[in-house]
Amino acid sequence: MKFHPIHIDPASGIRLPERMNNPFCYEPHPLCIMACKELQEEIAQRDDWREEIDRGKMFGVLIVEKPRKDGEATEPQTGYIAAYSGQIGGRSDWSGFVPAVFDYLKPDGYFKKHESDISDINVAIHDLQNDERMKQIKTEIDTLKARWQRDIDAYQLQMKAAKAQRDARRKAGNLSEEEKAEMVRESQFMKAQLRRLKKERDRKTDIEEEYDRNQKTIRYLKQLRKELSDSLQRWLFSKFCMLNPQGERKNLLEIFKDTAAKIPPAGSGECCEPKLLQYAYSYGYRPLQMAMFWWGESPKEEIRHHLNFYPACNGKCKPILQWMLPEATCTRTEEYKAELKTIYEDEQIAVICKPAGMLSVPGKNGAESVYSIMRSRMPEATGPLIVHRLDMSTSGLMVIAKTEFAYHRLQQQFAARQVEKRYVAVVGCQDKAAADRMAQEGTISLPLMPDYMDRPRQIVSHEHGKEAVTEYRVLARIDDTHLRLALWPKTGRTHQLRVHCAHSEGLHAPIVGDPLYGNEPAQRLMLHAESISFEHPLTGKKICLEETISI
Repeated sequence: MKFHPIHIDPASGIRLPERMNNPFCYEPHPLCIMACKELQEEIAQRDDWREEIDRGKMFGVLIVEKPRKDGEATEPQTGYIAAYSGQIGGRSDWSGFVPAVFDYLKPDGYFKKHESDISDINVAIHDLQNDERMKQIKTEIDTLKARWQRDIDAYQLQMKAAKAQRDARRKAGNLSEEEKAEMVRESQFMKAQLRRLKKERDRKTDIEEEYDRNQKTIRYLKQLRKELSDSLQRWLFSKFCMLNPQGERKNLLEIFKDTAAKIPPAGSGECCEPKLLQYAYSYGYRPLQMAMFWWGESPKEEIRHHLNFYPACNGKCKPILQWMLPEATCTRTEEYKAELKTIYEDEQIAVICKPAGMLSVPGKNGAESVYSIMRSRMPEATGPLIVHRLDMSTSGLMVIAKTEFAYHRLQQQFAARQVEKRYVAVVGCQDKAAADRMAQEGTISLPLMPDYMDRPRQIVSHEHGKEAVTEYRVLARIDDTHLRLALWPKTGRTHQLRVHCAHSEGLHAPIVGDPLYGNEPAQRLMLHAESISFEHPLTGKKICLEETISI
């Protein structure tokens, strides 16, 4: 059964939501929490899935109203439908879960047949690349090339020595015409001999011809594999026809056509959110609320914790959900209540305190930003103003450059890591034991890079990430699981403090109110840049400013 009824106890005070929640920024509705707990209990009993899902899998629920049938006097029934991302055990059709939008895994289907053809090419490429005779030939070719190069290098040294002798003889003078001609002939002969050696080196031997044919075949197969893969992927995307509330359809190629990516990322349409909405629209259910939770181990790169709720991804899901849901549903708004306060100002610089929710620089929607406000306050300023940034959700101190001179001097200080910043944050540990285990102070060093499929999120990558270092100290124990920390970023990577706090290799304690890397809702992100120290760009005097707030 795909539809799971929910009984709402009138005494519980839980009411049906009036509108669909924003899948990119939400706090789970009590009905979603009820449905997820029920689903989690069922998942825990699935021994046949245990090994696979314990490595990590996203699950989701969608609270829906099931319409009454014609002639029925009963009210619409409330319940939920459930989904998992991708496949489990190579299947998209497990009982109790909504099916894939398009099931391309049928054994004798188009996808499997052409996937098999691509697999055969992969085998052929592997065999050609690992052919023992070709490996032996490559070794012989490398040895031959090295020998020829040694001979050429030795001959060039001989030419250099001969030229030096000729130059010395010419400098001594008293040369006969015959001696001059002989030196010219020697120079010409040696240059011709060098050309002959290089030509001989570059002449293809039989084994080189054989090796080149092998490499040409490999290149051809790789190109063929790419063309077949691209064609199969486009065919697959054309079969994912997504519904919207009006019953209109667009396939993934049409949906992504006007995005920056142009082509859907691999796996698009297979996340929980589009699967749930597709099933709801197909059967006339009215979507009310959705929520997604992670089951299993935390990934090495992304921040995912067992049973925590997470928003939809931007790379794969955002264009799809913007088509499948009313435009207003996917619009994220974050209001700020405090004013932009000036802490310090002179002819060269200003230091302001940015409220949480305000952009540092203008965004796509034209919302007010630190830049736009300061530009209107300082029409006489000649500098670029913004020297560094804070995340929209983070409050705290920012330095403003009123002149070009100040801007470049401050930029140099930031680049040389001479600017000292201290943040205060409230973090939530998994339990009291985790809070007890946290060291009172320490250093976190986790390299970061953008998650290109889910901007603006960052991931930890020890292979490709850039160095990111944060020092921390526990300031206070708020309760059994919450701590107030001081954080000193030694580098300036995007979302550095948020990732370092949340990641399992960091503090494993997300900042409270963090919608990207955390799970505990709050009125705002509990992160504030409370102090900054730098040298005044004109006078060189040390400037130390602090603005504390209650978070």
